Amino acid sequence: MKRSAAVVSLLLLTSVAAAGCSGDDGPSIVVYNAQHEQLLEEIAPLFEEETGIEVELRNGKDSELAAQLVQEGDASPADVFLTENSPAMSAVERAGLFAELGDEATAPIPEQYRPTSGLWTGFVARSTVLFYNPDLVDEADLPESILDLADPAYDGLISFSPTGADFQAIVAAVLELEGEDATREWLAGLQANGTVYDGNNVVLESVNAGESAMGIAYHYYWDRDQAESGEVSDNTELHFFGNQDPGAFLSVSGAGVLASSDNPTEAEQFVEFLTSEEGQQALADSYALEYPLNPAVQLDPPVKPLSELQPPVVNVSDLDGDTVVDLMTEAGFL
Repeated sequence: MKRSAAVVSLLLLTSVAAAGCSGDDGPSIVVYNAQHEQLLEEIAPLFEEETGIEVELRNGKDSELAAQLVQEGDASPADVFLTENSPAMSAVERAGLFAELGDEATAPIPEQYRPTSGLWTGFVARSTVLFYNPDLVDEADLPESILDLADPAYDGLISFSPTGADFQAIVAAVLELEGEDATREWLAGLQANGTVYDGNNVVLESVNAGESAMGIAYHYYWDRDQAESGEVSDNTELHFFGNQDPGAFLSVSGAGVLASSDNPTEAEQFVEFLTSEEGQQALADSYALEYPLNPAVQLDPPVKPLSELQPPVVNVSDLDGDTVVDLMTEAGFL
């Protein structure tokens, strides 16, 4: 009797396990995701529901996942790579690891937000801004250019978080637009004038609390807090540089399909969804408050419209993350 019961139990367990695995035979893709985890956890299920393609997210940071892809090469299990900032996409592109995207994935996105190679595309972006505390600095005294922050006049007034991919992308834009010598000089001035914090939210908190007069980051940290509670932003304002200044840099988040993908059709469908009007509207409606790049979709006010930002023109494939790391290490930030 005991043996019979054990056999019955084993059969039941086997049946349950088989039922639990029944969905594993459908199409699926692996996404190396360096974009915000919460954002993709909102977007991926919409794609899954529409297509029946399962999405496995493997989350990490821009540079870490880019380095992992380069190390894995053709053996990588990844089908798609997503980033917060474009220098990591450029690193994977230079390693020859992307497959060319079709028009359906790229055409919805204006040319300035994707590389001329067609090997990947931008899908959302974030604007560089200056948080400032009007109790500590008058609007009339704000710098006209982000480069001015290296001037001794701003000693002790500026804060930033240099170790993350966000700030490094801003430095990459300065490098592309101003050259290596000017970037080195700017970083030296920031080192002399600035206070370093760990994380852009902490930069915003420090400005809000009056610990720092100004902080460099991306727009959405301020806009998100304003939308939620204003708890760490109510004592601050945003300053947009405009006029194609390096401080008006618009950092593009990228999406690309790996040439080694075992599921290239499904992988490209995912990128197509991200750039489609439906996918872009889902991004616009999310918590993220990053700028959709498909012109058919806009963020709701009070976020400043993308059309008013006046960013400098940069080739997203030319942003050199490796030289940035060297320069920031030389300056003592890394």
